[in-house]
Amino acid sequence: MASFHADERLAQERAGHVLGETPAIRPFMPEQHRAFFSGLPYLFVGTVDGAGAPVATVLTGPPGFVQAPDATHLTVAAALDPADPAARSLVPGAEVGILGIDFATRRRNRANGRAVRRDPNMLTVAVAQSFGNCPQYIQRRVAEPIRRPVGPVEILTALDAEAAALIRGTDTLFVASRARDGLADGGADLSHRGGRPGFVRLRGDVLTVPDFPGNRYFNTLGNLIGEPRAALLILDFARGDLLVLQGRTAIDWSGVEAAAPAGAQRAWSFTVTGGWRRRAAIPLQWSAPEPAPQIARTGFWPEPA
Repeated sequence: MASFHADERLAQERAGHVLGETPAIRPFMPEQHRAFFSGLPYLFVGTVDGAGAPVATVLTGPPGFVQAPDATHLTVAAALDPADPAARSLVPGAEVGILGIDFATRRRNRANGRAVRRDPNMLTVAVAQSFGNCPQYIQRRVAEPIRRPVGPVEILTALDAEAAALIRGTDTLFVASRARDGLADGGADLSHRGGRPGFVRLRGDVLTVPDFPGNRYFNTLGNLIGEPRAALLILDFARGDLLVLQGRTAIDWSGVEAAAPAGAQRAWSFTVTGGWRRRAAIPLQWSAPEPAPQIARTGFWPEPA
């Protein structure tokens, strides 16, 4: 049975929700998870760059482009764009955190492990941890394929006005994190965060994210205790653009920072150190979002004085 690593257990302790071991985290994928991955037309992937910092990307293809030939391997039949800074790090031996999420059904499953093979049009990952997540805070969207001319990668040293506007209006983001070196049951991870449009506060180059109640595993916050570097991935659902930011995090366990948005138990900040934008990187057209039922229990950050 897979286990929580030491920093995840510390995060649970600080939050007052110590879970101990759980059979929900397995060293293999159950059949329903294998079938779920094979039906997805997009896959969210986190890994680690040459400096040891988390990065993230989205891989797409027709349903079936992700397969689980057995209970401990996933294959992804997608050409990895050499211009994508995250995709360049998906080499054999690399830590890989996979989030399979179906916005249309609000289902999501995680599969973390290491890349074991990379061919021109195929990535193979050996899975070490597999577990499901609840559907909370996932905005329902239906995706249809669309052809778009893919633009160049734009490197960002700080947030520009377009990136800031996307952040202020988003209802969904993804967090790439990794455990500090040397931890058993560690590695890369990718998780989802959702809320009302504008649930992320932005002041200058600092984003503050409220932490709403979830599965109490504290995978992300546990990783951030030992390795404060992280990456945020934000989709522009209307245009298909992909914004990836790298930065450093700090967790406010006191709950003081999160007192403003209703429903938040704590908050964490992310200071941008760099990133990139990939225009029209996602060849999908999304329907208007249908808010998750839990969103009604969440609030907004107050306007600055």
